[in-house]
Amino acid sequence: MLRFDPGEDRVRSARSFRVWEGGGEYNVARGLKKTFGRRTGVLTALPDNELGALALDLIGQGGVDASEILWRTYDGVGRSTRLGLNFTERGFGLRGALGVSDRANSAASQISIDDFDWDRLFGADGARWLHTGGIFAALSEKTAEAAVAAVRSARRHGVMVSYDLNYRASLWDSHPSPDAARRINQAIVAECDLLFGDEFGLAACLGMDLGALKPRRTPMDDGPPHAAASTAFETFPQLRGVAYTLRESRSASVNAWQGVLEARSGRWLSALRPNVELLDRVGGGDAFASGVIHGLLEGAAPQRVVDLGAAHGALAMTTPGDNANVSAAEVETVVRGEQPSTRR
Repeated sequence: MLRFDPGEDRVRSARSFRVWEGGGEYNVARGLKKTFGRRTGVLTALPDNELGALALDLIGQGGVDASEILWRTYDGVGRSTRLGLNFTERGFGLRGALGVSDRANSAASQISIDDFDWDRLFGADGARWLHTGGIFAALSEKTAEAAVAAVRSARRHGVMVSYDLNYRASLWDSHPSPDAARRINQAIVAECDLLFGDEFGLAACLGMDLGALKPRRTPMDDGPPHAAASTAFETFPQLRGVAYTLRESRSASVNAWQGVLEARSGRWLSALRPNVELLDRVGGGDAFASGVIHGLLEGAAPQRVVDLGAAHGALAMTTPGDNANVSAAEVETVVRGEQPSTRR
């Protein structure tokens, strides 16, 4: 998608917007490349028009390989295919962040099961990791089928699979099948090694009683996995870990922030940061995910893995746009707990 950012203004009264590229899976790939220097690519579709060209140029600046992008014929109106747009206010103080999506008939929502050669990507091409998410799976019946096919192919080839539940009831409610969210998410999670999602997303997708869950506030204590994670481990024997962030809004500009990594053997917590000052909260969860994946790819211990994710996510919310404009060295500074200072 393209994100239109009015800066300090409101969408309703803005006279100019700054444009960013964004999207859950893409944000993770960009963070892995731009911050941590890992080779990544994106599987998506764009309309063959000037907005598609703009998105491609922005993706190129992020360093993410765009060679697998599908190009869809543009009809001159956007009736059959278009680029999804997202107008996002950052919020400030008592005024919360606000997102207004305009994404119907997007090229990405029309991706089907046969659009990519999954066995080539995960076999001959040697991809090591596949990351996808619940928003893509919820866009249409076609994207749900494509997501399931992708994770199944990746697993057949021994490729690590992670999935961000990113549960959005408003998207799943539009599916013809009333049990689509649970059925499709369960099919995807059955192929996953790592799951990103809090207890409410897990509960909704696993069919647990949401009313039995109480909102969890930071900080957490060390201990066994929480109820929803424990159920996930029992239900999906191949699942190795569940990771998520905990945040408590002091205001739109200040959040408490903590990362959590659950495994069958226990729970690891990042340092609690009780007052993270936010410039732009969008993308913090995706940056957390890319930090966690980077840590796992380098074979780090669980504590370092969650520390990398939490530090990267916190830094992402100090820069405008969906992505973290930071270096790996800056992430390490936050991991070590050093105070920010002017560098000359």
